[in-house]
Formats: sequence, C-alpha cells, structure tokens
Amino acid sequence: MIEKVDLNNFGPLKHLHWPDLGKINLVIGENGRGKTFLLKALYSAVRSIEMSGRGDDRQSSLADLLARKLHWTFQAEKIGDLVTKGSDEKLRMRAVIDGDELEYSFGKDTTKQITKIGWEGSFRKDNSIFIPAKELLSIHHVVLRSREVDQVFGFDDTYFDLAKVLSIKPTRGKNFTEFAQSRENLKGLLGGRVEYDDEARRWSFKVGNEKFAIGTTAEGIKKIAILDTLLGNRYLSPGSVVFIDEVEAALHPKAISDFLDILAVLADRGIQFFLATHSYFVLKKALLMSRKKEMSIPVMSISESDCSSANLIDGMPDNPIVNESIQLYQEQVEMSLS
Repeated sequence: MIEKVDLNNFGPLKHLHWPDLGKINLVIGENGRGKTFLLKALYSAVRSIEMSGRGDDRQSSLADLLARKLHWTFQAEKIGDLVTKGSDEKLRMRAVIDGDELEYSFGKDTTKQITKIGWEGSFRKDNSIFIPAKELLSIHHVVLRSREVDQVFGFDDTYFDLAKVLSIKPTRGKNFTEFAQSRENLKGLLGGRVEYDDEARRWSFKVGNEKFAIGTTAEGIKKIAILDTLLGNRYLSPGSVVFIDEVEAALHPKAISDFLDILAVLADRGIQFFLATHSYFVLKKALLMSRKKEMSIPVMSISESDCSSANLIDGMPDNPIVNESIQLYQEQVEMSLS
C-alpha cells in the first residue's frame, strides 16, 4: 500500500508531509484547500505504476505514463501548470509504495515529459480506482464517448478510468469472504442492486422483480452501487487502493455510518482507502471506529495556512471544521442554559 508521501509545490499543496499511512486515511479541510488535489496526485502515481508493467506493448516508460496520467487527471494544458503559482521551485513528489520509493520532479515550463523520475520497485498487479464526488452511472455513456471518441477535456481520468471498469460484467463464483459479505451489506444498504443492461446500454436499479431507471434513482444509491459493482466484477482485490472524494456526498447520516463500517471490513481484508471529507460527522464516526477497533486512522488536515498530519487514535485533530462544529455545539449549550 501507500506508506507515506511528501509533496512540494504541487498546486495548492506547497508543503505536505504525511508519514505512517494506514488502511483507512482521511483528508479533511474546507472547500478549495486541496483535498481532491492530494487524492488525484496519489491516484496518478499508483495507477501509473500499475499500468506500466502490463500488456504486451510495454514500450511506454513509467515517466511517459505518469506524465500522461497527470495531463488527463488534472486536465492541464501542460503539466508544468501544476507547479504552485508564484513559486520558482520545482514540483516534487516522494512516496513509498509497497516498500519502494517513487520520486519525481519537474518545473513550471514542463509540457508533457517528465525527465527526472526514480522507481526501482516491482509493478503492482492490483487495481486502484478513484470514486469522484459526483455520481457517474447516469452519465456513464457520455463519459466514454467524450474520452474514447471525442478525446477532449471535460471528464478527467478519474471519471474515464471508472467508467471503463464499471463496464466489466460481474463474475460468478466464490469471492473473498469479506468481499462477499460486504456486497450483502451494501445490498441491504441499497435496498436492491444496480445492474447494467448490455443491449439497452444503460443502468437500472433493481428491487425484487421491479426495475427503475437510473435517472430516477437517488444519488446516494448510485454512489454506493459503484463500490458494489467493483467488488462484484472482481476489479478490486486485496492490495487495491481506493480513493473516494467527499465520501459523505448524497448520503444521510445512517448511510454514512453503515458505509464506513463496510469500508472498515474491506480495509481489514487488504484494500487501502483514502477518503476526502469536510464532514464533522464522518470524522466523528471514524474516531469511534478507531477507538472501538483500536485502529490507526491517519488524518491529513489541510487549512489555508498549512498541512498537518495526525491520527484519530489520539483524538480529534485541530482543524477549522472540527473547531467550527465544537463552537456550534457550545453555542447551542449556552442557549439552552440561558
């Protein structure tokens, strides 16, 4: 899994040091602070490593694959645009993945080629995926056409990669015990199951013998169904890294709590999760999980002034979201006592 990461001059993240990563990792912060940026940076790195050792045509180097992945994930005209604005220093990333170190850097004038990169590790056989904050199933065919046919910016690689693998049909047969149980738990949370019709080329939500158009299905159901689909078609395996942006989006509190419990089961089986959030409820649930299971849950707290790491096993981190939630609670207590 990803064990630690250091970023310098990477977009809004001028200096970020995050050691001792765990099975479940949280990125918290207000809007526009760089939570999604961090997840995309990590996803681009690990997915490039996974793809560089596959297929019969292995002429593309890791540097070429990474440059292309950064280009299409961040949709920058030139990857040098990812360098922190106003900085004359190079963008640098160092990460330890599966015990091996990845390091690369480039300057603001770089177009589409990374010349300085280091990686001596083996290539990953597992698959990683990014689940965006906005649901994908309703626009699945639009994303594929936009990228496969039109080849234009609009839907970045987090959407395109996910759209491609969601098209893989479910695999019958025995699954990992924890994966099978998680699918049952997800089905209970959904109240049914989302299916893809090859002939109609559309998704539908099936409850018993009834089918409902995906466009009329709740946003939260479609989001949870994506994880269920990835477990059912065996795209994910122990060793996969899953990035979920705004894990709380479109989910009510009970669904968030149940969903995080399911992620904890999958994490115990070997999937590593990176969850971006600006929800105090998510933090509180994760804190309770950490204490109940005596589980390390590292937190990267991103604010306007800095990036700081903490661990929920030690308690709530110091962060504007946490501070605002506590302040509101204190105001409520004061009003009830007055």
